[in-house]
Amino acid sequence: MPTETTAKRGRPGYDQQSVLRIAVDVFNRHGYDATSMGILAENLGISKSAIYHHVPSKGDLLKLALDHALGGLEAILDQPSATTGPADARLEFVLRQTIAVLVDRLPFVTLLLRLRGNTDIERDALERRRAFDHKVAALISAAREDGSLRQDIDPRTVTRLLFGTINSIVEWYKPGGSLSPEKLADDVITMAFDGLHTAA
Repeated sequence: MPTETTAKRGRPGYDQQSVLRIAVDVFNRHGYDATSMGILAENLGISKSAIYHHVPSKGDLLKLALDHALGGLEAILDQPSATTGPADARLEFVLRQTIAVLVDRLPFVTLLLRLRGNTDIERDALERRRAFDHKVAALISAAREDGSLRQDIDPRTVTRLLFGTINSIVEWYKPGGSLSPEKLADDVITMAFDGLHTAA
């Protein structure tokens, strides 16, 4: 059942989702802390009071945006391909799906990755992100322990390099360009696993 917040239709010309998309773009350009309701209203072309027909506060917009990013990532770990089978196959599935979510929800994940933890909403989101990262790190360790990934590289280094590579996509990837999301995932997986798989 939709909550009162998500069920609100708001002012004519905008629904909550369109307000949210524009707000995320503004947060990414100016920074969440530096974005006032006045700046949001200016970018939306409506009055500040009109924004409150869509959401109770700027913080609610941030929470909706972060829930959209994190919900997509967290759902990956519940899929059968992430929970059954060899650890390296589960890891590859999770990494591919993480890239797919990142590309599909690029502005929202960009906002998530730029959080500073200055508010309770941000700190809660960062905690959820850390929990996701820890589960992926556990998959890396499991694949390393069963011998499907090389063991001469420190697992913490592997984890940081993989996350660093995937997270950097938000800074340079342009949806709709010559590099498709599928080819992007193929390239990242090839780079990672050709360097990590044990030699035949």
